[in-house]
Amino acid sequence: MSALIEVKHLKKYFKTATGMLHAVDDVTFSIPKGQTLGVVGESGCGKSTLGRTVLGLLDSTDGEIYFEGENITNVSHEKFHDLRRKMQIIFQDPYSSLNPRMSVGDIIAEPLQIFNLCPDKAEREQKVKELMDVVGLDQRFINSYPHELDGGRRQRIGIARALSLDPKFIVCDEPVSALDVSIQAQILNLMQDLQEQKGLTYMFITHNLSVVKHISDNIMVMYLGQMVELCGAKELFANNLHPYTKALLSAIPHPSIREKHERIILKGEISSPINPKPGCRFAARCNYATEECFKRDPELRECTPGHFVACHNVEAING
Repeated sequence: MSALIEVKHLKKYFKTATGMLHAVDDVTFSIPKGQTLGVVGESGCGKSTLGRTVLGLLDSTDGEIYFEGENITNVSHEKFHDLRRKMQIIFQDPYSSLNPRMSVGDIIAEPLQIFNLCPDKAEREQKVKELMDVVGLDQRFINSYPHELDGGRRQRIGIARALSLDPKFIVCDEPVSALDVSIQAQILNLMQDLQEQKGLTYMFITHNLSVVKHISDNIMVMYLGQMVELCGAKELFANNLHPYTKALLSAIPHPSIREKHERIILKGEISSPINPKPGCRFAARCNYATEECFKRDPELRECTPGHFVACHNVEAING
């Protein structure tokens, strides 16, 4: 299956008063058409920055981004304006991402107006109503404002807005983290149905491992701006190899109180992402760290077919 998105050695650094902050540091991956890549990791690991850099909302420091085989890393603003129709984002907070002064209908119609897709007002209103039906939002809310609706309905507005231009690729930046559990399930099921109907490709960013297991084909684990593990969703939960991934998965609440469930408690100081020293960034918190881990960056290696891990001691840890 051909890749819709390819990212090669992508870097995004921010200048601070004390040095360069390595928010995304040498990340490489691809997403086949019609599939979902889940991106997980604790807060501050660079998940959202990665998604926004791929979309061109942030300029990359180094590396290459390919969309449908075309290098879009340094294309002009005019060219990216055309690409914006094919690449959209659903933001984390369904309230702050919507203009409070605009009605539901106007918010969903705004992309159509920007790209002059439906010049006729009646045609544009009909398109908005169709999009509201697609995302399960009652048409009676077309003249309502975001503050009048609950979180689930607001997020449906964000999804309808993202779908209005018929995109091929959508970055979903923690789209259900601000919602109640019952609403989360509705939104996730909606997104999966839309993916199946329209052949959409998702990059699904979240810190909720239960959610990412449900929706992803492949999962990438990030730690302080770097990718530490990448493999299929089922493979990650059945045969995780990196010590950080093992700690993340051990934190998932276990439904049975009778089965023994061992938690891995991480200790030690978190390394600074500002001018990081050579070596594994997880070494200070890793129970398996050796002298080599503090001296040399681990390379991302394919340990088993389709399963990539960045760890010096992966064979010793997993027997």
